[in-house]
Amino acid sequence: MQITFLDSYTLNPGDLDLSPLTDIGPCDTFPSTSPEDILDRLSDTTILITNKCIIDKKIIISLSKLQFIQVAATGYNNIDLDAARSRNIPVSNVSGYSTTSVAQHTFAMLLGYLNKAESYALESRDGKWSNQAQFSYWHSPIEELSSKKLGIIGLGTIGREVAKIGQAFGMSITSLARGPEKDTLDYVKYLDEETFYQTADVISLHCPLNDQTRGIISTVKLQMMKPTSILVNTSRGGTVNELDLKNGLERGEIAAALLDVLSTEPPGADHILLSAPNCYITPHQAWASLQARRRLLEGIVSNIKAFQKGNPQNVVNL
Repeated sequence: MQITFLDSYTLNPGDLDLSPLTDIGPCDTFPSTSPEDILDRLSDTTILITNKCIIDKKIIISLSKLQFIQVAATGYNNIDLDAARSRNIPVSNVSGYSTTSVAQHTFAMLLGYLNKAESYALESRDGKWSNQAQFSYWHSPIEELSSKKLGIIGLGTIGREVAKIGQAFGMSITSLARGPEKDTLDYVKYLDEETFYQTADVISLHCPLNDQTRGIISTVKLQMMKPTSILVNTSRGGTVNELDLKNGLERGEIAAALLDVLSTEPPGADHILLSAPNCYITPHQAWASLQARRRLLEGIVSNIKAFQKGNPQNVVNL
């Protein structure tokens, strides 16, 4: 079975061994693939692997040899699931591989903002500490996480890991109430929407992007929040109305936004949030620790082997 990985650079920029893929069959890997080259590269493919390439109905019905699609990620909105289903082509994903990595990045951003350790290290190297009259030096208050309220939107696997770490820092955990049958975590205080936004010191997004969550952070929600509160988004860029956030930061409605995702990635050089005050952006890397990418590769290989044995697993369209 011919395997083709259309955009392997997303998984392996050069620090992973992809031999587990080549061990299970002939495998062509391309660092990236333009839309114009997809059909040509997949003409003899039985097993397709992709992260972000758009695999639409036209592509799926054109590939007579295609039997299995493996998404090198958890999200699969780039695949036409109905078209694959119409041809009995299973589409599988990998979930859970990035939980630890995303949770760690969430707090790396929070601590980076509150403690400014890297900034002070650079200032010390530049001689600013050496020029002080006192033994200790800082130029803005340093806030502790302990006793702060951490509001989490999306208490799935990642959200719960973030909650666990927040507890270890001495934070109290809140979330949006969904009903007694769903509000089951005894360490979480479930609140109505207004109370949730009004009382949280940190709001961290860990929800999927769908019709219910698209633009969930808007002017209305920002104006409910405290001017000292911090917004963290390591989920999906579309969960935040970016123009509303820019305006809210300019008006001082919240203290800061710490974002690892944007609605368009990579953003244009003129993206409105790149120059917004107190907006700190990392380039969609929360998921991408070396260990997480190794787990992702293991999941891809496991799914392909299961398909080859006639028992596809982690199927999202059948």
